[in-house]
Amino acid sequence: MTAPFSVSIVIPAYNEELMIPKALKEISQVFGQLDCSFELVVINDGSTDSTRDCLKKLSIDYTNLVVGDFSRNFGKEAALLAGLELSTGDCIIFIDADLQHPPEIIPRMLDKWEEGFDIVNAKKSNRGEEHFFYKTSSKIFNFIISRSIGSDFEGASDFKLIDRQVADVILSLPEKNRFFRGLTAWTGFEVCDIDFEVAERLYGETKWSKLSLINYTLTNIFSFSSFPLKMVAYVGFLTAGLGFLLLLQTVYNYIFSNAVTGFTTVIAVQVLLGGMILLSMGVISIYLGKVYEEQKSRPVYILRNNKPHGRDIKANPASQKQRLTGEVVD
Repeated sequence: MTAPFSVSIVIPAYNEELMIPKALKEISQVFGQLDCSFELVVINDGSTDSTRDCLKKLSIDYTNLVVGDFSRNFGKEAALLAGLELSTGDCIIFIDADLQHPPEIIPRMLDKWEEGFDIVNAKKSNRGEEHFFYKTSSKIFNFIISRSIGSDFEGASDFKLIDRQVADVILSLPEKNRFFRGLTAWTGFEVCDIDFEVAERLYGETKWSKLSLINYTLTNIFSFSSFPLKMVAYVGFLTAGLGFLLLLQTVYNYIFSNAVTGFTTVIAVQVLLGGMILLSMGVISIYLGKVYEEQKSRPVYILRNNKPHGRDIKANPASQKQRLTGEVVD
């Protein structure tokens, strides 16, 4: 696409009062060297600090700043969806507010997009200083998602660029329990990966506790993938096979009068089968819970001073173009 083109930068923010001013400044400096128009779409995900007030002040200095203010904390996936719905650019770039996603590689992402790639993934070549629990859970999560989609998720992040047509496809999908990273890979458009090193966080602390990481991982796995259901089936087949072998052993011992006295084998089989039944019921219950949440059709998020959740939030196309390019549209 020949310049000028428009770019939307989507920035989810939760309790980032210290980082938001610096993030907007550094991103704007990067775009100051590029021949394109851009907008900054910041989603305040129900922050409990002064992030909301900070964004109000920044909107005076940044005329291209669009703020989505959640009524409460709905989570990062909801923030990504809100940013996608409020964006108007020819392509959309998603970046974290803590600047651990370096804005300096944005020009490289745009170059790849102009070469014809619809999705440009920024992958972590170095995860930086991370707790052992976080690294381990990330590897397990990426393995399961990779097997589900047939795509390599090692080092994957939400730092990515997507073309407008990819955004339109994602917005057209009906589900409410979403996994943005997986959905972009699922669309099947032309993908390019570029590496980056995770920068050190300058201020504040990560918002991801062990409990929230476990919840985020399980929610995305059960919302996006049928892998756990398949695993239950595989383990069930394995258990049935082991049970059949134990039956053959029991019959053999009975025929040759070698039956062992006691109930060791019976108890072992009962514990094994009982555990499998309870595990299967647990996994199925989680999926039924997701189905229940979907059929309620509650909004994914609620914006202050606006109607609940999008996919139907539409701004006037003329005003969108004017906000991005400065043109007066008749």
